Amino acid sequence: MSRQLNKLTASQVKNAKCDGKIRKLADGGGLTLVVKGDAKYWWLRYRFGGNERTLSLGSYPEVGLADAREERDSAKKLLAQGIDPSANRQLQTEQRKEDSENTFSVVAKEWYNKKHAPEVSESHAVRSWRKLELYTFPSLSTRPINEIQPPEIREILDKIVKRGHLETAHRVKNVVSLVFRYAVATHKAKFDVTRDLTGYLPSAKVKHQPSLTTPSEVAKLLKDIDAYQGMFAASRAFKLSPLVFTRPGDIRYMQWNHINFERAQWEIPKTKNGLPLIVPLSTQALEVLEGIQPITQHRSAYVFPNARDAKRPMSNAAIKAALDRMGYGGRFTAHGFRAMARTLLQEELHYPVHLIEMQLGHRVADMHGRAYNRTEFLTERREMMQTWADYLDNLKYHGQEFIHQ
Repeated sequence: MSRQLNKLTASQVKNAKCDGKIRKLADGGGLTLVVKGDAKYWWLRYRFGGNERTLSLGSYPEVGLADAREERDSAKKLLAQGIDPSANRQLQTEQRKEDSENTFSVVAKEWYNKKHAPEVSESHAVRSWRKLELYTFPSLSTRPINEIQPPEIREILDKIVKRGHLETAHRVKNVVSLVFRYAVATHKAKFDVTRDLTGYLPSAKVKHQPSLTTPSEVAKLLKDIDAYQGMFAASRAFKLSPLVFTRPGDIRYMQWNHINFERAQWEIPKTKNGLPLIVPLSTQALEVLEGIQPITQHRSAYVFPNARDAKRPMSNAAIKAALDRMGYGGRFTAHGFRAMARTLLQEELHYPVHLIEMQLGHRVADMHGRAYNRTEFLTERREMMQTWADYLDNLKYHGQEFIHQ
């Protein structure tokens, strides 16, 4: 009972002084006010594992009497659970330090450098990073990734949808999910916050890229490409695109060291799906590249460098602008060369689907479900690519269909 009567009052704490020696004023339950000169601070004495320990609870007046008692009671609850309050504080301190170091932008950059960029094409990786920069970093950049909650991601997605970009919202959600899954795997986050948003966004309608797939349409396109007098890089990229029908990003990021002139093939290290691809080069494709080589190879690693900065590839905007100037805006995109080749190679030249799909860089499995590697059917694909180039020449110069023997 006497201990209860000896509890400190706020006035006693405020007015407590000492004569030069350390003075200790007990409040009960191990809580002690230590007075040393003009300084006052709180201690909590307790026993754990048979040993007496001391935990500092902060200085007065920053930590008042009521706050100190609350800290003491919290420590008592931990002791009741068999947890050492001092060890628990150290753990929390380390966690706060770890959280401050593992912000969303830091983890995203680590994911990008260690996981994403090495596994996908350069153009795909750049697009992913740009989505993070534009849509997530403004609000999440400095936030500890372990503290981010689903409503924060939902708010970001809502803003994108309100601008009328539903498909972009889906893509941003997917990229954020990849970052969080990496964070979970590396013990930087406890769960992927986007999993609770499954089904939240309306389904995005499949938007097919505009293309031209009839021989007469293709003949006119090829003539327009030959007649185009715009920027050098864009005009030459257009001449090469129908001959190789790779993804537009692969064309833009094509590098001279990826072209094997001796074997007449373009060796792409990574396509959009992260797999390598060999593109056999027809005599027509080699002619285009040989015409570009003396102009760009000496100043850039890229076959089609950016007009303003040769260290960067030609921009996607340059391709779109060229198509608009040629009168194909809204009717055809650089991606349309792929649909054009897929349709005509199958319907007009009667090549088997698996050869076409392999050359498009898609994953094609054999009868046992194993994916073909990049050298499979290379001889057959080389013949197909030359026949395809000859077929395009016939359409362009003679306006007639090519008879494939």
